[in-house]
Amino acid sequence: MTTTEANSPTVIVLASGRGERFIAAGGTGSKLKALLAGRPVLERTLDAVRASGLPWHLEDAGHPGMGDSIAAAVRATPDAAGWLILPGDLPLVQPATLRAVAAALGGRVNAVQPEYRGERGHPVGFAAGCWAQLAALEGNLGASSVLRAMRAIDSVIDLAVDDAGVVTDIDTPEALARAEALWQARVGA
Repeated sequence: MTTTEANSPTVIVLASGRGERFIAAGGTGSKLKALLAGRPVLERTLDAVRASGLPWHLEDAGHPGMGDSIAAAVRATPDAAGWLILPGDLPLVQPATLRAVAAALGGRVNAVQPEYRGERGHPVGFAAGCWAQLAALEGNLGASSVLRAMRAIDSVIDLAVDDAGVVTDIDTPEALARAEALWQARVGA
């Protein structure tokens, strides 16, 4: 956890899930510990977060649902200038994308959602004014209710990014194989 840029939103890395879809699809063990280019998926995600220079918080306490995890992390960082909600299974997200979402958050907008080629992804950024709604979340639906509420008042920016990492999550062994191919293509191997 770091506080490199005090006025920047905090990246919340969600690592509390059980990875049930990954196991049901034939994966063994935790998807966050599965290897991507020789390192665990979660470590690849954290590498990008660290490289972004943004403050961050790892939420890995084993909450019952994504909403509970987000709420706990937001309550643990009450003085943050906002939050970028990043599931731990998005290891290809680029540091520049994290910075772009953070930069777009502010002013009159309460939320920012990146999209890659028309597909909405993560991290979703929320302004500090969303604290109460985020801190009260529970269950499996994450922050989708807060994002819908912000869309209803026209307070969301859909930010087009050239980063497949915002939509490349590791929910199945096949998704891990696709991520591996994208990683290799990115590094030129």
